[in-house]
Amino acid sequence: MADRDNVQSVTRALLLLETLAEDGAGWRLTDLARSTGLSRSTAHRLLTTLQDRRFVQYDANRALWSIGGKAFSVGAAFGQRQALIAPALPHLRTLRDLTRETANFGVVDDGAIVVMAQVESREIVRAIARTGGRANLAFSAMGKAVLSAYSDEQVETALGVNGAVGSARHDTAGRAALNQAIATARAQGYAVDNQEGAKGLTCVASPVRNASGDVVGAISVSCLAARMSDDRLPGVGAQVARIAEQFSAELGTGAGIQSARTPGRQRSSGGPAARR
Repeated sequence: MADRDNVQSVTRALLLLETLAEDGAGWRLTDLARSTGLSRSTAHRLLTTLQDRRFVQYDANRALWSIGGKAFSVGAAFGQRQALIAPALPHLRTLRDLTRETANFGVVDDGAIVVMAQVESREIVRAIARTGGRANLAFSAMGKAVLSAYSDEQVETALGVNGAVGSARHDTAGRAALNQAIATARAQGYAVDNQEGAKGLTCVASPVRNASGDVVGAISVSCLAARMSDDRLPGVGAQVARIAEQFSAELGTGAGIQSARTPGRQRSSGGPAARR
């Protein structure tokens, strides 16, 4: 019974951290308890424990809880292990300057795309995705770009991870549309999310590969749908594909960088398998 209670406490503490991460402005205890479904007393007890370990912090003047420095340090280890953020940034800046839109880099993690790095557009009104945020493989441009670089068998495996397709859109018509989107992305070198992930936003993405040809993630630009006309889309797509190719070529000199969990592919026995 004690072990089960301990596991439940860990689950609840992680739920609090995940909820706190959704809004960097901070949460009041009452709102946090309501959002997580925990009682105020349970939430407060867990928060104070997390505060002691610096995973959360409390602003007494505003009575707000927020993510602490230790949580950032632990989360940053994910990006460090990927060893991809630093080399991605120059390419993202170039893409931002070429398109005047926000440029992003994401990797695959358990059936989703995780945004690892971003260079914001200089436009007054711009699209911004939260670093560390997750997007569905099937309904995001970066996800579809990654899927387009997989074999058909690997696509099936990837879409089966943690219900990657998910939602009510996982029907015959929806799957047929996804298959067509993947085929189109393979043919033109880039994938498009036209307001599938968020209303009013369009994203264009291309896959990034390492020296072995394995997919490590995707590069994209995101912008207001009103700024991505049908006439503009092919040009932006070509720019995204070119920058993704340049980034892939750079990674080609670093054979030690492994794929972002390419489905159905066995890892080399020459080193430890890093969880990604």
